[in-house]
Amino acid sequence: MIIKNTEPSLANETEICHECDLNIAIPSLKINQKAVCPRCGYLLSAKRANAFERILAFAFTALIFLLASVLFNFISFKSNGLENDIKMLDSITILIDSGYSALAIIEIITVFVIPVFVLVSLIYIVSFLSQGRYPAKGHVLMNIIFKLLPWNMVEIFLVGTLVSLIKIISMAEIILGPSFFAFILFSVSMTAVLLHIDKRYFYQALDSTAKKNKNALTSSALKPKFAETHATDFNRSLSIQKTWALIITSILLYIPANMLPIMNTWFLGQDEPSTIIGGVILLWHHGSYPIAMVIFIASIMVPITKILVLIWLNYSVQTHSRQLEHQRMKMYRIAEFIGRWSMIDIFVVIILASLVQLGNTMSIFPGVATFAFSGVVIMTMLAAMSFEPKLIYNQTENL
Repeated sequence: MIIKNTEPSLANETEICHECDLNIAIPSLKINQKAVCPRCGYLLSAKRANAFERILAFAFTALIFLLASVLFNFISFKSNGLENDIKMLDSITILIDSGYSALAIIEIITVFVIPVFVLVSLIYIVSFLSQGRYPAKGHVLMNIIFKLLPWNMVEIFLVGTLVSLIKIISMAEIILGPSFFAFILFSVSMTAVLLHIDKRYFYQALDSTAKKNKNALTSSALKPKFAETHATDFNRSLSIQKTWALIITSILLYIPANMLPIMNTWFLGQDEPSTIIGGVILLWHHGSYPIAMVIFIASIMVPITKILVLIWLNYSVQTHSRQLEHQRMKMYRIAEFIGRWSMIDIFVVIILASLVQLGNTMSIFPGVATFAFSGVVIMTMLAAMSFEPKLIYNQTENL
């Protein structure tokens, strides 16, 4: 059931829509009810049955499976009598030893550090809230969690691993270790945790618990932290300029990302560099049509589409356009959601470079384009974050 209501008389609280800046009166939600902004369709809140209990259960399960995924063999690669076994953390060591520390840092942060921090923080916060106690720095931790969630790329790493295996399965024997299946279950559990997180519900619980523990908190800490900022509370011009700077940077990085090799394959002493589009063409010629389409969409179409959408959105708010407001908001949400999935190609290169290390017989190394392409993904994500969707519906000159 979806609730769309703006009548103050029916509401327990009035909040500001995160995306269109509309003041909305939200009634007390029942189980399985949702509150949706009547103007832009943004999901304001969703109340799920036993949300805290499920978050705790899935979070503990995710941590257990993550631990299992780093303890045992992840994947084994056999070719021409040579074999290479890797564990999850071996890929990081291989990248550092090969001089690709930046890629190792990306993998560590997005696949391990951020997910673990989010899970441990949620367990800490929910455990206290379930007992009716306010967790120290509860609001601060929740703010950090919501800022880090877009950079959690566990499921993207898993898809990248599957794509890399399909790319090399025709040239070698692949054996999936116990850690591979543990990582799948970790990814599923992590996704289940994220699906049960509701921003408004968490902040309401924190504020309610804080009021019951006034002795441990200052009056400023008791102010609601889930209320969104009005469009008039930020510098409109600065937001637009910052977004333009990030868009232009991503465009400049996109050129070398596609012109330079993203991967180098050493086969019998011969170097065979491969660009992103070259890899797509090679996969297509070999009959791997689904994988070629995945790489083409994630690595070529998605970045270009996101850059074009961000250019259109930023230009439209800069010129105070009032046309196609609903369509622009939908495009913004799509661009924000799909942008991170371009990291699939980077994770494919990381897995292949970690797995295929058989000396001069066959070895794969990341190309210089991996750094440029990583920069494209990061810059476009930051551009989407810096863009203020509130400006789509609030085109006042004085903003």
